[in-house]
Amino acid sequence: MENNWQNLISINPDIRFGKPVITGTRICISDILSWLAAGMSFDEIIEDFPELKREHILAALAFAANRENITKIIAA
Repeated sequence: MENNWQNLISINPDIRFGKPVITGTRICISDILSWLAAGMSFDEIIEDFPELKREHILAALAFAANRENITKIIAA
């Protein structure tokens, strides 16, 4: 899944105000992460949003991990 998330996530200023979404949907990565943080399982998310697949949820996690990895705080 190292770079596979790049094929599953898109950013378009005309969709959800430019937030990263699962390509072909209007489901934001932040929504998926929030559901996971709230304790929803992959199966529960997929049951509520059948257009999502396990690979989409994994892509959301990989995307978040990548963002975290490149985030740097510069001391003033």
